[in-house]
Amino acid sequence: MDIQHLKYFVAVAREGNFTRAANKLYVTQPTISKMVRNIEEELGVTLFDRSGKQVKLTDAGEIILVQAQNIIKSFQNLSAELDDLMNLKKGSIHIGLPPMVGSRYFPNVIQAFHQDYPNISIHLVEDGAVKIEEDVQNGTLDLGVVVLPVNQERFHSFSFVNERLMLLAHPNHPLSQKEVVQLVELEKEPFVFFRRDFTLHDRIITECVRAGFHPNIICESSQWDLISEMVVANLGIALLPETICRQVNEDQVTVIPLIEPVIPWRLGIIWRKDRYLSFAAREWIRYTKRFMGIED
Repeated sequence: MDIQHLKYFVAVAREGNFTRAANKLYVTQPTISKMVRNIEEELGVTLFDRSGKQVKLTDAGEIILVQAQNIIKSFQNLSAELDDLMNLKKGSIHIGLPPMVGSRYFPNVIQAFHQDYPNISIHLVEDGAVKIEEDVQNGTLDLGVVVLPVNQERFHSFSFVNERLMLLAHPNHPLSQKEVVQLVELEKEPFVFFRRDFTLHDRIITECVRAGFHPNIICESSQWDLISEMVVANLGIALLPETICRQVNEDQVTVIPLIEPVIPWRLGIIWRKDRYLSFAAREWIRYTKRFMGIED
């Protein structure tokens, strides 16, 4: 017995006649009679008194009619809910954003998406890229913005920023007079760093170790503006992405290209390969790519 059987049964109960019910449902009378008979055989009861021209519900039929109508209504509500989701009339998305990234790249995207899909709720979680990657992995987040590359066997991704790290130094610092700086030249310098839950924390340390030294970290923060203000106060140097460096006051801090090595800063949106992605989340990916001019 399935939902179609119940619909046929309810139609006969309403019409009081198998032929009229069949006509209303655009099926043959034998088809609808067979469906009702299948229900009776499965439940072991008689649903209709067929002795007269007008069929009437039995006591068992009266009980089953109430339940059948409830089931059909619930199924219709379920279908409507799914239709809303598939047509993006409702839904929710959980997105992880690093603090220094969200305010730079996503307010306009979120505003435009909300305008086009007002009934889709967007839940933003601010955290470091390391924690965001973990939460996408464990399913707490649908999508997350992280520093690429990531494990390609686990995640789908697309990149929307491809930059490099720059050196920030106080204008009175000897390095501020140079056009470019090699990483090895920073061996004796005090560093102002991002926190450990930021991907750049470990990446910068890794590159420093490859250059033959371990950085002297005097302070860690999750806020790029606080890091740059510490450089303004001449407490140390910092390595920040190009986008962020364009926001600093060049009268108070000097921005110098870092070479040998160039440390890339690629941002991307990731989602799990082996987990179901909602209609709303899939549309967010498509919408964001189009908004940012990214081709598939």
